[in-house]
Amino acid sequence: MTQTSDARSSVSGWMDFLGGLVERHPWAWIRLGGMESRLARERIEGSDIVAPIYVTGLARSGSTMLLELLARHEDVATHRYRDFPPVLTPLAWNWFVDRAGTREQEAEERAHKDRILVTPESPEAFEEVFWMAFFEHLHDPSRSSVLDGETSHAAFEAFYRDHIRKLLALRGGTRYLAKGNYNVTRLDYLLKLFPDARFVVPVRDPLWHIASLMKQHRLFCRDAEADPRVARHLRRTGHFEFGPDRRSINTGGEGAEEVMRLWRDGREVEGWALHWSIVYGHVVDSLERDPALASAIHVVRYEEMCADPAGTMSRVLAHCDLEAGDLPDTARGLVSAPSYYRPTFDAAEEALIRRTTEMTAVRLGYAPSHTT
Repeated sequence: MTQTSDARSSVSGWMDFLGGLVERHPWAWIRLGGMESRLARERIEGSDIVAPIYVTGLARSGSTMLLELLARHEDVATHRYRDFPPVLTPLAWNWFVDRAGTREQEAEERAHKDRILVTPESPEAFEEVFWMAFFEHLHDPSRSSVLDGETSHAAFEAFYRDHIRKLLALRGGTRYLAKGNYNVTRLDYLLKLFPDARFVVPVRDPLWHIASLMKQHRLFCRDAEADPRVARHLRRTGHFEFGPDRRSINTGGEGAEEVMRLWRDGREVEGWALHWSIVYGHVVDSLERDPALASAIHVVRYEEMCADPAGTMSRVLAHCDLEAGDLPDTARGLVSAPSYYRPTFDAAEEALIRRTTEMTAVRLGYAPSHTT
C-alpha cells in the first residue's frame, strides 16, 4: 500500500488483482507453497528453527518500531513488503521480483502517517495471511480466536515450519522474526510449537494508545471510502484493527461482541477502552497462569522505549538472546515520542478510559490513576 499525491493510501491494480487470487483460492496457494517446499527440500533442510522471535501486541503500541530495529540484526530474517501478495510461496515470488527489473524505490512514509519510512525491502507483518488460510474462524468476533496448548493442526504446523525455513534460507538468517498483532491469542500454541520462542509484547499508556488507534481508524476509513481497494488490502493482509471491516479480538467470553456493539452504537471511546482492557488482560492472565510462558515474554512499555531507547533495546536484545552490537545506539538515534498528535479527549472521556483500563494497566506496571 502506497500514498497518492494527496497523502491518501492507495493500492495498485496488480496488487489488488493478485491479492484477490490469493484470497479467493487459499488452498491452491497452500498446495503451491507445499510444492515449493518439496522442490526446495535440500535447500531448506539445513535451516534449523532456533528460538523464533515474536513481536505481538495491539496495533499502535510500538510494535513496528521494535520490528524495524530487530530486523536490522544480522542474524534475523523476517517478511518484507516485497513478499505480498503471494506470501505463501516466498521463494518463487522473490525469484520473480529479483528478475522483474523493478526500479529502486525511495523510502516514503507508510500508509499509517506515523513518520515510519518504508521501501519494498522494509520488514512487515504478513504472517496473518497463512494463519487465516488454515484457521478460518480467527477473525469472527463471535468465536474465540484463542489457540492454546491443546491446539493441534498437523497440516498448518508442517506448512508453517517449512515456511519459516524458507524465509531463513531466502534471507540468510538464523533467527526468524515475526510481527503479528493477533499472535497475542496464540502465545501458548506458539510456545508449544517452539519451546524456545521469545515473545516481545509492546504496550502503551491506554489514553495515548486509544487516541492513536482512533486516529488510525479514521484515516483508513477515509482512504477506503475513496478507494475500495484499500479495504480489500487490509482484509487480505489480516489487518482488522482499523477501517470499515474493523473487528474486536475475541479472547474468550462475550467481551468482543460487547466491543462490537459499542462501536456500532457510536460509543467509540468506550469500545476502544474495553477492547484494550480485554486484549491486554488476556496477556497478563497468560503470564500469571504459566511460568514457562512468563519467562518467554518481555513486556515493553512504549513510554520507556521513547524515554530510554538504548536501554530498552538492550533489554529486548538480551531477552531474545541476540548480540546487542550497535542496535541500542541505533535505537537512541531513531526513537522518540510522537509530536504529530495529542489526545483530544474531554474530561468525561478521559475518566472513562482510565476507569475501564486501570485494572489491566496496573497489572502491566502502570501506576494507578497514572497521568501522561
